Amino acid sequence: MNRQQLIDAAVAARRQAYAPYSEFRVGAAIETVSGEMFVGCNVENASYGLTICAERVAVCAAVATGQREFVGCAVVTSGGAMPCGACRQFLAEFAARLPVLIVDADSGEVVAETDIGELLPGRFRLREDV
Repeated sequence: MNRQQLIDAAVAARRQAYAPYSEFRVGAAIETVSGEMFVGCNVENASYGLTICAERVAVCAAVATGQREFVGCAVVTSGGAMPCGACRQFLAEFAARLPVLIVDADSGEVVAETDIGELLPGRFRLREDV
């Protein structure tokens, strides 16, 4: 996992966030096993339920190109907020032990280094063998 490249990509993605309602900008970057980086930013909607998080945008961008295996993720927010529950489940679909870097956009510091298994113990699965 290229930590600094992931962080830099997530910081850049955060600048593109569309957050006119909450003003809470989020950037995410996910790295594939082949070393490719995909980014996402949160995109809000006046109908809040239609808002999509940065982590899910990044995963969808990767999946749209045929990528399914990931080695790391960085999430950048003011204050270093953790991914929401929906994003944790979404990331766990592809990598149950995916390393995740949580970065405070204000200080530029990594405030947490964790993985999806720690963030989402007992994740939902339709079948045990998946």
